[in-house]
Amino acid sequence: MTIKDLKNILIISFGFLLLFTAYGGLQALQSSLNPEKGLGVASLSVVYGCLILSSLFLPPIIIKKIGCKWTIVISMCCYITYSIGNFKPNWYSLIITSAILGIGAGPLWASKCTYLTISGIRFAKQNGREKMDIVNQYFGLFFLIYQSSGIWGNLISSLVLNQNPNKVATDNISYSYCGANNCPTSTTELRNTTTLASGVSDMLRYTLMGIYTGSGVIAILLIVIFLDQIDLSEEQKEENNNPTICTSLLGTIRQLKDKRQCLLIPLTMFSGFQQGFLSSEFTKAYVTCALGIHFVGYVMICFGATNSIFSMVFGNISQYTGRIALFMLATAISVSCIIALLLWSPDPKQLSVFFIFPALWSISDAICQTLLNAFYGVLFDDHKEAAFANYRLWESLGYVIAFAYSNHLCVSVKLYVVLVILLIGMILYLVVEYLEYRKQKASSQDTNIVIMEESLKVLYETELG
Repeated sequence: MTIKDLKNILIISFGFLLLFTAYGGLQALQSSLNPEKGLGVASLSVVYGCLILSSLFLPPIIIKKIGCKWTIVISMCCYITYSIGNFKPNWYSLIITSAILGIGAGPLWASKCTYLTISGIRFAKQNGREKMDIVNQYFGLFFLIYQSSGIWGNLISSLVLNQNPNKVATDNISYSYCGANNCPTSTTELRNTTTLASGVSDMLRYTLMGIYTGSGVIAILLIVIFLDQIDLSEEQKEENNNPTICTSLLGTIRQLKDKRQCLLIPLTMFSGFQQGFLSSEFTKAYVTCALGIHFVGYVMICFGATNSIFSMVFGNISQYTGRIALFMLATAISVSCIIALLLWSPDPKQLSVFFIFPALWSISDAICQTLLNAFYGVLFDDHKEAAFANYRLWESLGYVIAFAYSNHLCVSVKLYVVLVILLIGMILYLVVEYLEYRKQKASSQDTNIVIMEESLKVLYETELG
């Protein structure tokens, strides 16, 4: 990794760290901070619904028009509006700012992935290294820093909300409808959640949103001042340099003709289902229901801290263990967590358990986020923008579905849905690995045949001579 590459990766990583310190903290709080008629969860559904549309239409157009750097800058501005909308949340302000954020999210993630992938592949070519290994390392470093946003965003929210003078005692509240038994029709659950989530003063809300907004502004300034624009001329020389919405949409849809892309859809969606469950159902039905909203941040810090560390670890050790072994580890951890959450009844006396679940689940998420992003970048090297647009599209669809049924299904049913998506996704992922193995084996055989033919030709010419 060159010094220039390291500098640019660090700038992108810390920019995302600051931006998602705000958004990640807000996302974890939405189901508890804005519970009235499901406003918080509805806003998240709008975010990821609009993200799907923006992933379909916008990334290739914007990236090719203004480059990765300025795409990141403009998209970050869209994120700030969501923090502003939460100052005085209602169905108009929050839904509109959610839509703006969702529109900017597709180009943001596609440009980030394109920037890191191109940087990694160019370095690998110049130094005779394996592309997958270098790209994995680049993404591992990015996610090491980016995932720590879960620490700072949630720490800020807990420290601010912990000053709430209206916190209520929870000693005499029943917890029988917390956890997997939590259902929308449960009056006890509704009473508990409303009691524990209410009482956040306007002053504390303004303080929290002010901090989050400021964090986003600093992120934008960091990218504008220090990030180098990456040259996309090599990637664009054989492509249309004047893309339209139609060509962008067709490019994203055309990517689905690749059966490998289609086979990776369930696993990509699982990433959205898993994170959606953790940020809405676990925080509300387990943490807020049993401990109170001021504990949400502390619990989610475990997720962010563990995710940050293991993203870097798995990005580096994947070259020794291979992807398949790590994805199998992620599957085993997620399945174990799902089964345990189905059986466990939340109790404030078992405080450590509330921290263990997000810590374990973050290991699975670190594997999926780091290796799946890198896998997309190398597997679809010729169509990176369209591939990453599909990645965000299908991951966002997982979020949308998870948030859409949030107010209609029991937590136990939601856990079974996540489990089914995971198992289907891993089976189809293994099919992709098998197809790639056969492709590489056939390519190796063809190369050997060519070498043998050349050798025989040289030998024949030598004998004639």
